[in-house]
Amino acid sequence: MNSENETYGEQSDLNLKTLVILSRCMQSVHKREYKTIKEGGLTVSQFAVLEVLYHKGDLRISEIIDKILSTGGNMTVVIDNLAKENLVERRIDSSDRRVNLISITEKGRKLMSEIFPKHVENINEIFSVLTEEEKKSLTGLLKKLSGV
Repeated sequence: MNSENETYGEQSDLNLKTLVILSRCMQSVHKREYKTIKEGGLTVSQFAVLEVLYHKGDLRISEIIDKILSTGGNMTVVIDNLAKENLVERRIDSSDRRVNLISITEKGRKLMSEIFPKHVENINEIFSVLTEEEKKSLTGLLKKLSGV
């Protein structure tokens, strides 16, 4: 039997097909989502850091990592690069002098006030192919699949 026609059973074949379609969908959505981020001159990681600081205020690096669902591997580099561009700054946490708080600067706030509305518009465009009911249904299904 050649691999093109190989089957692993109806349920397994459907699960594999579902995974491929979900993966392709995520790649497509991310590619379109990243368009406005890149047009704003940022990497996806830089945008994520600025966005969370813009909406949540000053945070510790560990809190940023938790909130943007990132591994900490390159977070210091991302923050260093944002600091070099004067988009964020490090400050000592007054409640724990061993800890740095990361703050968005006025320049970073101005950049986000320009980029974020375009980002939201882009997201609205991406999801415009779904009805409100389909979005609610999809959200429920994805939460169920995620175990949330």
